[in-house]
Amino acid sequence: MSIPGTNDSQDKNGPVKAHPYDWPFNGDLRPENTALVIIDMQVDFCGEGGYVDKMGYDLEAMRRPIQPIRTILNTMRAENYYIIFTREGHRPDLSDLPPNKLWRSRQIAAGIGDQGPLGRILVRGEPGWEIISELEPLPGEVIIDKPGKGSFFATDLELILELRNIQNLILVGVTTDVCVHTTMREANDRGFECITLTDCTGATDIVNHGAALKMITMQGGVFGAYTDSKKFLKGLTEASKSR
Repeated sequence: MSIPGTNDSQDKNGPVKAHPYDWPFNGDLRPENTALVIIDMQVDFCGEGGYVDKMGYDLEAMRRPIQPIRTILNTMRAENYYIIFTREGHRPDLSDLPPNKLWRSRQIAAGIGDQGPLGRILVRGEPGWEIISELEPLPGEVIIDKPGKGSFFATDLELILELRNIQNLILVGVTTDVCVHTTMREANDRGFECITLTDCTGATDIVNHGAALKMITMQGGVFGAYTDSKKFLKGLTEASKSR
């Protein structure tokens, strides 16, 4: 897909060919300083009867990134990169659910906490809240449970990244324009070097997907950079050869 706002004139920095600059900016891409963050690939967002399905959106758009993410995940596991998963969901008593978020969800007949085919919608511990089986975390891989859209809000993600000396974040998952983009903005403000993989993300609206990617490129990469999984894997191979 052609993304509006693409600028092909790039400084040559890191090994990954990306827009609007080759990533990472300082060329330092190693397992010791880089993490793959898989955002909200949960049954509620990607499965029949889940939150997104109940809202009436195209489920295929949410499932399309699964195979590209699996390829990236398997490669990065094999090369000992740090792997992090996130799950959006609320406490069973909904004590961490803002009233306006609850109200909005009920306007579209997908009330958070209501009973659905996959248990209570977006509630921790329910079947719909779990990560999809195609991307099941391995023992020891970090899972961040978050009550909001951003992965840093009300979580210990920043502490975990700092303790591991992580500088670079590869962001994949759903949705491009909401949880992925919010996480990228949060990470950028904290000084992390971010890249989003276009075919490893999905949105309920294709126009929003493209707009979210275009926003990344403004001001020379105001939030970081983006590329597709094939270019990223090629860059990962180049980085491995240079070590």
